[in-house]
Amino acid sequence: MGHTSESDQAPVPPPRDRSDPRAWCVVAVARLTRDLPEGALEAAGEAVARDPDGEWGHRLVSLALERLGRDSEAVVAAQDAVRLAPGSWAARLRLASALRRLPGRWRDAWAQAQHAVRFAPEQPEPHVLTGDLALVRGDHRQAAAAYRAALRREEGHTGARINLGLTYLRWGRPRDHHDPVWPVDPRETGRARRALELWSRQVRLLLAVSLAAVAVLAFWYGLHDGARLGGAAALVLVAAVTVRQARRITVWRYVPGMLARDLWLCVAVSVAILAAGAYAVALVTLPDWTLADEVVPLVGVEGVAASVHWEDVAGGFWAGLFGLVLFNGVAVASLRAFAETWQGRPVRALAEFAAAPAEPVGRRDTDVTLWIVAARLWFLVVPLAVLPLVAAESRAALAGVCVAVAMLYVRWRGGLRSRLREVLREDRSLTVALAGLLAASAALVVAGAVPVLGLGAAVGEGAWWAVAVAFAGVVAAFGARALRAWWRGSAGPWRASLVLCEGCGPRLPGDAGPSVALSPDVRRAFTYSRGVVLSYTDAGGPRTLAVGAVTSVTRSGELLLIAAEDAWAAAERDPRVAVFVADPVGRRFWTEVRGIALADQAENVLRVTPKHVLVGEYPGRHEARAVPRRP
Repeated sequence: MGHTSESDQAPVPPPRDRSDPRAWCVVAVARLTRDLPEGALEAAGEAVARDPDGEWGHRLVSLALERLGRDSEAVVAAQDAVRLAPGSWAARLRLASALRRLPGRWRDAWAQAQHAVRFAPEQPEPHVLTGDLALVRGDHRQAAAAYRAALRREEGHTGARINLGLTYLRWGRPRDHHDPVWPVDPRETGRARRALELWSRQVRLLLAVSLAAVAVLAFWYGLHDGARLGGAAALVLVAAVTVRQARRITVWRYVPGMLARDLWLCVAVSVAILAAGAYAVALVTLPDWTLADEVVPLVGVEGVAASVHWEDVAGGFWAGLFGLVLFNGVAVASLRAFAETWQGRPVRALAEFAAAPAEPVGRRDTDVTLWIVAARLWFLVVPLAVLPLVAAESRAALAGVCVAVAMLYVRWRGGLRSRLREVLREDRSLTVALAGLLAASAALVVAGAVPVLGLGAAVGEGAWWAVAVAFAGVVAAFGARALRAWWRGSAGPWRASLVLCEGCGPRLPGDAGPSVALSPDVRRAFTYSRGVVLSYTDAGGPRTLAVGAVTSVTRSGELLLIAAEDAWAAAERDPRVAVFVADPVGRRFWTEVRGIALADQAENVLRVTPKHVLVGEYPGRHEARAVPRRP
């Protein structure tokens, strides 16, 4: 549900007519709107106790249980609602929403969501749920298509807008290693992932420290044999760490799938294995030389020249192995930062966030996306600052104006004219980062204009220092923002802080809406009339046929029809039908029920679940059209 104010937390009293189950359902919905799931469960339970055949009450019980974290019980209540009204799109939607929270039930949830889309293609909520289910599996294209379908039904749908923006960012869940299809608890795969990550970090750190010690012993003190022996002992510690972490993994059959789904987990494991192989090769190929004074000096420390034998060909190869073992962590971190910064289309995502109604989830995702944009622009600033210095051509720094132009483009195309001030007010560190970008852009332009305008060298030097100070300020702002997020346990300036919009916004969830109620007159008309007409869509277009009879109307409001085989086949292709009946007593009114027809093989009838009920009165004598008499 959306954000609730303090006034919304006021308790909702019971209904005046405590014997009316639908009145109790209204109370339950009001309590859910005010984020009072305990009270909503109590009210929905009262509704079910008074009308066990009312599927609306069971749906609200399921929704309240889900809000309380009792997912298994929520599924049972939702299944009761589907059993009572199998053609209800709201009941199918509720069951799909409950099933997706249980391990290994993603396929069942997807099937129920597809039923909801088929039963009510004009409603946005089934399309949104379909997009959510696709998005948690990483299918961004299918998720985006579902969200666009929902927005065609309702342009201002908050969840569809925000989640569509996440598809442009190529959003991945924090549990990206876990496939919702797997019949295993996500906590088990989560523990396996943490064990693999911890093993990778421990092994790489242990190997780096050990190889550094081997290098000191061999090249500084000349103890080559002792260095090799100590390095081999370190491999025993690596084996012990491996066995210890392997014993913590209980779902080995899913580890290959986890590595295939989670790119950076696969990279961490692969780098650890590669570092272990490089370490072993480095021990075997350890060069037999020491630091000496008679060769070309390399580094001077306190007047002593440290050098190496450059004629040793194996030295260069061993230095590469040494760098791989010691600096693989820095390389992987840099590669990940670069890849995650340039992943997705943040400007399109900002436009979708800005188009959504004001919502805390939308502001949070906008803030994180602006940090991604700021990081991209700094990846542009750095080469613009380094290239003129390397090429000794200061005029190339005039390209720094592209940074300011890019910031204006993001503000315009991202639709931030109305939201930027609000986001910057809540995140002062982001304000500093964007101000630093503008300052760096201006300083680059000044540095490039020095030779063009004939300014003094001091001006150019000051401009380059200004770029360095702006960069340091942005790094400090990012560090302060990250530290505050870590300390408070809140969202940080990184992709992992992007969050899916589930049930946010002021709109009432579709699975909480009321079921269609049939009045006693309508029930009597369908029960006793023999002039029932069924309208459905066949391969050749709309068709109508007279129904033999309505055998009964269930307590939940479903019509049980005896129909021909053609109607059964048409209902399989398109279950949306309409049933027309006239008042069998005084022909005072007519009724049309539009709903979903499903075949009940056990009862040999078509079950029609109402979606809309239209009731009209026949015109009286005074309302009849005048007929001219013959002369």
